[in-house]
Amino acid sequence: MTDFPGAPTAPSATGRLRVLAAMSGGVDSAVAAARAVEAGHEVTGVHLALSANPQSFRTGARGCCTIEDSRDARRAADVIGIPFYVWDLAERFREDVIDDFVAEYAAGRTPNPCLRCNEKIKFAALLDKAVALGFDAVCTGHYARIVDLPSGERQLHRAADAAKDQSYVLGVLDAEQLAHSLFPLGDTTKDVIREEAERRGLAVARKPDSHDICFIADGDTQGFLARHLGTATGDIVDVDGTKLGEHDGAYGFTIGQRKGLRIGRPAPDGKPRYVLDISPVNNTVTVGPVEGLDVTGLTAIRPRWCGSEPLADGRYTAQLRAHGEEVPVSASVAGDTLRVSLDAPARGIAPGQAVVLYDGPRVVGSATIATTERPAATVR
Repeated sequence: MTDFPGAPTAPSATGRLRVLAAMSGGVDSAVAAARAVEAGHEVTGVHLALSANPQSFRTGARGCCTIEDSRDARRAADVIGIPFYVWDLAERFREDVIDDFVAEYAAGRTPNPCLRCNEKIKFAALLDKAVALGFDAVCTGHYARIVDLPSGERQLHRAADAAKDQSYVLGVLDAEQLAHSLFPLGDTTKDVIREEAERRGLAVARKPDSHDICFIADGDTQGFLARHLGTATGDIVDVDGTKLGEHDGAYGFTIGQRKGLRIGRPAPDGKPRYVLDISPVNNTVTVGPVEGLDVTGLTAIRPRWCGSEPLADGRYTAQLRAHGEEVPVSASVAGDTLRVSLDAPARGIAPGQAVVLYDGPRVVGSATIATTERPAATVR
C-alpha cells in the first residue's frame, strides 16, 4: 500500500481508512482524492452545495461552488472510480460564513471568509457528519502537511510549496479535527499536481485556480455589502479630525486602502493617504500617511490551538494576513485572549483578520484580531 505523510491511524491492521474526499471541482481536490485511493483507502467523494441558488455564485471556474464545479467534481470521481454525492450545506454556509462576513464588515472589521468556511463548514459541519456516518477522515486538496510524532501528537505544518501554502487558513483546526484530516498534497508543488492530473486523465488538470470570494458572483464586494447593508453616508476625516470628504458606507473600506478614497484635496505634504481606522459607531473613516499604518502589537480573541495550548509566554513568528510574510513576535495567552508584540512594526493589520502563530514550520494556533496598537500620534 502506498501512503502519504500525515494519514490518521487506521482502525484496523490493514491500514485501510474510510475516507470522505471533499471535491470542490478543482484540480487539487481531485488529485487529493485520487491519491487517497492509490494509498489503498476506501474513498467516497462529496461535493458541498453551498448556495440555494448556484447560478448566483461565480461561473467560469473562478469560484468553487457553481453548478459547473459540481459537474467537474462528479466527472473526476467517475475517472477515479469512487462513489460520489452532493451534500446540501447551503443553510449552514449562509449562517456561518455569509452572514458572518456581512456582520463583520458592518462592525468595521475585515473578515476572512475562507478561514471561516474551513472552521465552520469543511472541518466542523462536514467532518462531524462524516464521523457520524462512520468515516475515519476527511480528505481535502489544501496545501499543508500533517506531521505525526512518536508521542502520538499530530502537528499541522506549512506545505512544501511555499507559494501555495494554505496553513494560514487551516490554523483554526484543533487537535481533534487534525486527528481526522488528510492533506495528501502537502509535500508537492502545484506544477507537479497538474502534471499528475493529466497523467490520471482528469479533465480539470488545467482548470484555473479559484479566486476571489465564491459567494460574490460579480467580484464586487462593495456592491454586495451595499445590497445587504444599504447606504449610510458618513465622513472621511484626517487624523486631526478635519473632514475631507464623504462615503456611502464605512463597510466599503479596509485598513490600508489607498485607492478609491474620493478625497477632493491632496495632503499638505503631497503624499498619498491611506485608510487608518474605520469606526462603525460614528460611521467615520479616518485616513492619514502610510506611517499611520504601523502596528507594534495586537490583542486577539477566541484562540484555537492546533494541539495543546502554550503554557507560557513564548517566541514565535506570526502571519497576519492571508498572503502576508511571517514576522517575529512575542506572544502570551490569558484565558480567551492572545497578546502579541511585534519585533518590528507591520502595516495593514486590521481587526477581524486572523493572526496565526508558527514555531518554525509548525502551526501553533490562530486567533481573531480584536484591537491593534500603534506608536504614539497615530490612530488606535
